[in-house]
Amino acid sequence: MKTKFFLLCIVFPFLILAQQKQPKVGLVLSGGGAKGFAHIAVLKEIDKAGIQLDYIAGTSMGAVIGGLYAVGFSGLEIEDIAKKTDFVNILRDKLPRSTAPFFEKEFGEATKLTLPVKNGVIGLPKGISKGQSVLNLLYELLDTAENIDDFSKLPIPFFCIATDVENGDEILLEKGSLPMALRASGSFPTLLNPVTLNGKMLVDGGIVNNFPVTIMKSKGIDILIGVDVEGKLFDREKLNSAISILNQILNYKMYDRSSGEKEKLDVYIHPDIFEFNVVDFDKKEDILKKGDDKAKEFRQIFKEIAAKQIVKRTKKRIELKNRDKRFISKIKLNGNKNYTRGFVLGKLNIKEGDSISRSEITQKINLLSATNNYEKIAYTFKKQEDKSYHLNFILKESKENAALSIGAHYDLLYKSGVLVNYSQKHLLKNNDLLSLDIILGDNLRYNLNYFVDNGFYISYGFRSRYNHFRANSKFNPVASQFRDINTINLKYTDISNQIFVQTTFDRRFALGLGAEHKHIKASTETVTINNEGIIIDNSDYFNLLGYLKLDTYDKKYFVTKGYFADLNFKWYVNSTDLNNNFNSFIQTKGTLGFAVTFWDKLTFQNTNEAGFTINNDETTIFDFYLGGYNQNYINTFISLYGYEFAELSDRSFLKSEFLFRYAFLEKHYASFIANYARLDGNVFKDIDIFKDTKSGYALGYSYDSIIGPIEIKYSWSPDNNQSFWLFNLGFWF
Repeated sequence: MKTKFFLLCIVFPFLILAQQKQPKVGLVLSGGGAKGFAHIAVLKEIDKAGIQLDYIAGTSMGAVIGGLYAVGFSGLEIEDIAKKTDFVNILRDKLPRSTAPFFEKEFGEATKLTLPVKNGVIGLPKGISKGQSVLNLLYELLDTAENIDDFSKLPIPFFCIATDVENGDEILLEKGSLPMALRASGSFPTLLNPVTLNGKMLVDGGIVNNFPVTIMKSKGIDILIGVDVEGKLFDREKLNSAISILNQILNYKMYDRSSGEKEKLDVYIHPDIFEFNVVDFDKKEDILKKGDDKAKEFRQIFKEIAAKQIVKRTKKRIELKNRDKRFISKIKLNGNKNYTRGFVLGKLNIKEGDSISRSEITQKINLLSATNNYEKIAYTFKKQEDKSYHLNFILKESKENAALSIGAHYDLLYKSGVLVNYSQKHLLKNNDLLSLDIILGDNLRYNLNYFVDNGFYISYGFRSRYNHFRANSKFNPVASQFRDINTINLKYTDISNQIFVQTTFDRRFALGLGAEHKHIKASTETVTINNEGIIIDNSDYFNLLGYLKLDTYDKKYFVTKGYFADLNFKWYVNSTDLNNNFNSFIQTKGTLGFAVTFWDKLTFQNTNEAGFTINNDETTIFDFYLGGYNQNYINTFISLYGYEFAELSDRSFLKSEFLFRYAFLEKHYASFIANYARLDGNVFKDIDIFKDTKSGYALGYSYDSIIGPIEIKYSWSPDNNQSFWLFNLGFWF
């Protein structure tokens, strides 16, 4: 016993002395956007050599990679994350259409250019992306580090750098939320929105200190390794644009400061990544390869450093557990001012008593983020004594509550049109949205929607529409003595106003009931009486309505998968009845469709439509009129390739359309369409629903442009030996 005690007294001081003399090794990773993938190769070589880092620091992309390594991820694991992650879509905050609110699916998606409006002044976005998807990913990856608010307590102590955008000060981040710190350090100006943290508005740390070697040196580091993925200043021959000159000016200070920092390094590594730029995230494989090539040159040096670390520590690691579900006993919301708790939880689709994982929360946050009502959605888990969790959301509502969008369109019915959309949120009360479309051009139109979205609870709203067009058409519900006229010059006006209540399920279904006032005026000067044109109808109609809608299509245009349904009925209760022949009647109309894609290129889309009128033998204005190719028809006008606009009509119809679309280049499509229809007073009166079937076909080319589909099609029908060239440009509205 005495011998053991003696040995312990002798050996223990030597161990302490060895630990004290062992050199402290630090690693600094510079910022550089996508070029930062090259850092990963150095981490892999450090792991192979067995170097134990005592501190790690970084800026921007260097901070993100360094932060992952600090919590315990190996170089190989970080490389695997980098390869599997779609950084392009994450940085763009691109969300699948399934996350969009049903209102957006139905009435949005008509423009690509949207600008914020504040105090009546049109502005520009703070960045291309709000960075919510970046933050979500960091929450997932850094899951179990959430309770560590002092970065020096991480398995490897860590710090990163950000810039105070108000005064240009350098901000050292080494306490607080690690995901928020990394998000702030990587807020590349114009690409990602700034982050508000500790009362400061922060952007990318590379602006003030892209290579924080001096700060690392102050941490008592003996051997300092630095990995530099900065570029270099351009020669005058390459300064041939305003953007290149602006970048050159911004890089003066960064590169000048970094050059002084490099001199303090013991090991300086600079991969040959000069051919890449900060946004080349789609070239990560090439950048990783460049990093590997350079890192291998330092294998011997790394082995020598590792040999100096006599005392080997057990490597600490915070295991990634974001797949584990947590039982939520309480949900707290902070920062919800203009949107109620029911709205927020309804969009998140979370309730107390749920069990949920980090990855599932990301999907839920996407649903709330897709409303575009929030600049930032942060959250924390707080474990309780009973092992349940309190889920705390920290919401920062967007101050950009109004927006202006612009679109353009041309087709052969409405001709040219320019859409100006103005939207205003919480105009009259919480949760509301006003959207007004003004369509200027050959046929003036407007669409007004006011909607109060109450999330879990019943929502309600008001819609108003003015639609007007002129067409040479076979639409001809005039007096019987003029029915032999082949074509008339039709003037058609629709003014509709609806009030409704609605509830949605899982963003896929919408179920609603409402009441409608509709004014229809249709006239022609082709037929005259006493030198005056014929008024076909000029009546007000008072209706009750209901609808059930389903939309899981992955895109509004050029669909590749999903299902669609629009089933509705209208009960025309009363009318001012210009022609004195109105009887109350009911009309139902429905659309069912699906799409599936084979070999990522060939899409088959099937759309089936039907309409039926009950107890309406006199009023023909609401018969179903088939013909044409438009996707913006109103009321009972239905498209049918191979026939002119409104060429066929009756009180009921069946129609099926079969579309084959092949993507032969990115955004370029070739298509073949076959559609078949049957019309009758009652198409269901006998078993033979294929009797007197009308058919039409089309071949076309389409391009998915920034302003919407550009399409040219050749359409024909063997029934009438007619053929047409069809053209449209831009989103349909």
